[in-house]
Order: sequence, then C-alpha cells, then structure tokens
Amino acid sequence: MLRIKTVKKLRDYTLDVDINAEGTVILMGNNGSGKTTVLNMAAGVTRPDAGIIEASDRVLFDSRTGVDVPMEDRNVGYVFQNYALFPHMSVYDNVAFGPRMREVRDVEERVRGELEELGMWGLRDAKAVRLSGGQKQKVALARCLAARPSLLLMDEPLSALDVEMQGSIRDHIKRRIREAHIPAVIATHSLLDAAELGDRVFVMDTGRVAAGGAPEDILKKGVNKFMDNFFR
Repeated sequence: MLRIKTVKKLRDYTLDVDINAEGTVILMGNNGSGKTTVLNMAAGVTRPDAGIIEASDRVLFDSRTGVDVPMEDRNVGYVFQNYALFPHMSVYDNVAFGPRMREVRDVEERVRGELEELGMWGLRDAKAVRLSGGQKQKVALARCLAARPSLLLMDEPLSALDVEMQGSIRDHIKRRIREAHIPAVIATHSLLDAAELGDRVFVMDTGRVAAGGAPEDILKKGVNKFMDNFFR
C-alpha cells in the first residue's frame, strides 16, 4: 500500500496531491506538473509542508505527529532520470554500494544476478563515466534493485533505451516489482510504460491530480488534456 497525501509550496504553484493505491503507481503529466517533486518527497529529498507519506505500512512522513524519517533510513530505491551513478567507480562497485552499506552477506550474488539479467556483467569492471546513456540507465536500475528497497521510485526509467531494449527492461522491472511485493512509483511520458507497468495511473496537471484510475480507464482519448495530446 502506498499513500502520498501532501502539500508543498513551489515557486510557480502549490503542489497538492492525494494518491492512495496498491501496487505500481504511474505518474504522467507535462514537464513541470510535479511528478518528480512527488518522487522526491517520497524519497526524503524534498520535505512536504504538510501531509503524510506511507509505504508498506510504514509511515515515512507525517506533519501531524512530527514523523520525518531521514532519507538514508527510508530504504527507498530511486532510479533518477540523470542516473546519479558514481562516475569513477566501476559498474560492479556502483551496484554493490547499497548492499555493502547495509552489510548484507550476499553482495556478490546480488550484484552478479542483477547485472547478468540486464546483460551488463561483462562490463562489471568498466568505469561508469565511460558508459553510454543506455548502459548507465541499466546500471542505475541494477543498483536500485540490488539494495532490495521497500519502496521503488523511478523517474523516466526507460527513456535512454532504444525501443527493442525498452521491452525487455520493462518486463524485467515488472517481474522484479512483483517478486519483491513492494509499492513502486514511476514517472513517465510513455503510454507503454503506463499500460504495461501500472496498476493505477495518475495524471498530474500543475501540482494536482487531474485524473486517476486503472490504466484502461485513463489511457484513452477524452479523459484529460494531457492524454488527448497523444492522439493528435
């Protein structure tokens, strides 16, 4: 279960959202609509002015009771749009970073498993700075999943991949989320991402949820202005 009911005063508008859903939540909307801010609040990067954030029966933020779990203690996996890899560390060390910080015993098994599934094991010794955009995005995904997060956040996770690769990585993400039984929030402009990964889709417009529901109900013409742009 995921609940994000928050208010945050931004430069151009006040973000005011109420998201309550099971499974994988898809956030869609134009650039600047507030999608990434919602992800940042869930991660603990941005502090809401008021509200509550709850994931997997754990309260991460509650302005009423004063709960504000530090970012490093939230056990949130975040695939940033700009990857946020450690550039001069190897692919292996980037993916191993989370498990090592948590002092788990199966670091080698986790890292190898994630990289092999994404076809990146052969590049394990390469420096992240030398990777292509698509390769960096795969490593960012592997690093996130290797840490076994209790909440998964993704900002345009497939945008740097070609169409053929997107399909296989999309299947990988869907399967891993299902296996982990964790809530996930994915910000995307892709109709395929929304249709194939989402249990619920929320369309944002200037900091508000303009529409929300099952993918088959939201991803069609006539629901809202944002979706209508796809059918012009």
